[in-house]
Amino acid sequence: MNLRRDLPASLVVFLVAVPLSLGIALASGAPIIAGLIGAVAGGIVTGLLAGSPLQVSGPAAGLTVVVAGLVAKFGWETMCLITACAGALQLLLGWFKVARGALIIAPSVVHGMLAGIGISIALAQMHVVLGGSPQSSPVVNLLGIPKQLGILNTQAAILGFLTIAILVVWKKLKVPSLKAIPGPLVAVVVGTVASLLMKMDVKRVDLPETFELTKLAPPAEWGPFITAVLTVAIIASIESLLCAVATDKLHSGVRSNLDKELRAQGAGNVVSGLLGGLPITGVIVRSSANIIAGAVSRWSAIFHGVWILLFVLFASKVIESIPLAVLAGLLVHVGINLVNLHHIKELTKHNEVFIYWATVLGVTCVNLLAGVGIGLGLSVFFLLRRLSNTSVKMEQRDGKWHVQIGGTLTFASVPRLNGELSTIPPGHNVDIDLAVDFIDHAAFEALHGWRENHEKTGGHVDIDETHEEWYTPAKNGTPRQGKSLPAAAKA
Repeated sequence: MNLRRDLPASLVVFLVAVPLSLGIALASGAPIIAGLIGAVAGGIVTGLLAGSPLQVSGPAAGLTVVVAGLVAKFGWETMCLITACAGALQLLLGWFKVARGALIIAPSVVHGMLAGIGISIALAQMHVVLGGSPQSSPVVNLLGIPKQLGILNTQAAILGFLTIAILVVWKKLKVPSLKAIPGPLVAVVVGTVASLLMKMDVKRVDLPETFELTKLAPPAEWGPFITAVLTVAIIASIESLLCAVATDKLHSGVRSNLDKELRAQGAGNVVSGLLGGLPITGVIVRSSANIIAGAVSRWSAIFHGVWILLFVLFASKVIESIPLAVLAGLLVHVGINLVNLHHIKELTKHNEVFIYWATVLGVTCVNLLAGVGIGLGLSVFFLLRRLSNTSVKMEQRDGKWHVQIGGTLTFASVPRLNGELSTIPPGHNVDIDLAVDFIDHAAFEALHGWRENHEKTGGHVDIDETHEEWYTPAKNGTPRQGKSLPAAAKA
């Protein structure tokens, strides 16, 4: 513990976390207090057990759309049980050390999922900014904006757009002393003070007078419930682990232990769910603020959770003065910023932007699971296309056919390989130069089967392996099991 650095950093994160937690609870259709409970659990419980010491956890925008759908479907009491069960599953996955496996999902799918969620949040909260209520889906929200403009609540709109304007301007400030103050805090304070000074008649945060533990309610149907638990656990785990990896890039201290971090996230979600809080994940906004503010250990995250708890216990009236339109403006800004132009440019360079936009459309036009499924399906499809991009060159000279095959021969290459070899007339002699770095069983069977059939027509097939031997060992009944390692890796 380094109080001189961790204590000031914890105050900065606390000031960032409170408005975001309130806003995310609002967008999730959960009780407002649930956002603060989740923030306390993420700070104290996950912070104490964290495998990524400088990561800060709490309610995150990435789960907002999922939680809103589950609350509408199951009710809040069952949603809390879903959160606790998802946390237990995360604990189990952490003990089985599968955390690294979550990182195999293509960045194009992950960023597309977050962008789709961001667009969904922005469209829903724009209705609140205009003085209305969010509708059932992003498409309906988009189509309903003209109608909402016709019944505009001027006071709510002023506060909402004032909040957005402050956040945009604050992000562009070049003054270091002002940049040190969190933009969300400035926007919420200015919006709230303006509403009080102008005596605006707008909806405000409503906290319960007394805190009671939420009674967890079992579901009426267990099938959809189990699906919901898996959904929350998987999305929360992926977002937390990706955040941990991103956090490691922001500092030079202790590296993240991903399996330990996954267990910590699970413990935090169990506690948050049992207490009636939102599901939590690692949050890059809070984590980066924590590092920039000079934190050096897990105690900054823990202290920030303590400050939120004390704030709820002794300053609830301050929270209840915040207009909902101000929180909605904050969320519109957060949602728009989840559509990251830097990620889009990088994915365009790597020819994966199509997967990104397909995932975005799936999330916004269908639902989150469908969007992720579309993204994963396209990722696998393009992977197979790359694997099937085998080089096959053929020419006839000196009475023989000469074939050069290069690249990687897998089952995905078989259609093209068979198509090319089938053009060689029966009875002709063939020389095949095989310069490949891998042959799987399907490709070997296709090549060997063609050779046997061609030789039955009277032709002779000579196969020379000019790079590594894959065909010959497979033909002799001792196929190689993997690609050879460079000499340095063998040592």
